[in-house]
Amino acid sequence: MPQTPARPNASASVHGVALKAFSEARSLLDAFMSEPANLQRVDRVGELLAQRLAAGNKILICGNGGSVCDAMHFAEELTGRFRKDRRPLPAIACADPGHITCVANDFGFEDIFARWVEALGQPGDVLIALSTSGDSRNVLCAVAEAKVKQMTTIGLLGKYGGMLKSQCDHEWIVCPPDGMDAVFSDRIQEVHKVILHTLIEVIERVLFPENY
Repeated sequence: MPQTPARPNASASVHGVALKAFSEARSLLDAFMSEPANLQRVDRVGELLAQRLAAGNKILICGNGGSVCDAMHFAEELTGRFRKDRRPLPAIACADPGHITCVANDFGFEDIFARWVEALGQPGDVLIALSTSGDSRNVLCAVAEAKVKQMTTIGLLGKYGGMLKSQCDHEWIVCPPDGMDAVFSDRIQEVHKVILHTLIEVIERVLFPENY
């Protein structure tokens, strides 16, 4: 008769994982907050986004993998709601599988975001580019196209910025803090999400102060 596989000793294998994970997340956020320029840039960029939206411009946002999920989350909280009801704001994440697979098949994966920016971007619009490595070539191409379209570019990057470092008008680089040898994409994305949520709050505080 087949033997029932032994059950793993879960308590032994995962002991301390939660403490380590939360401690890493806190260390990375503390390191980000220890640089006053990072926080000042959130306020300044949030005000810029509010001004562009008030002028009738829109926000485009792109990224790969978990970053495209963050892009969609950011966009839906502008077109839908964040904390309280208010009018919808124009934001679009590049997450249409028809567009992505068409362009990847016909032109190449590097062009999926650039052609989308070329199609939808207008002078005065804003592109938010997400890349935890800073080396996503399709995001780099999108930033280059946004410059051609006379758009403002904002980069949320990780590690040491990669090829995208200094390519955007405004950027944050989520770096490993002292004492941490490396930082993985999941930790970087957690800080990116805090930045994105705070940008939305700044936008709302400027455009809908009655909600606060």
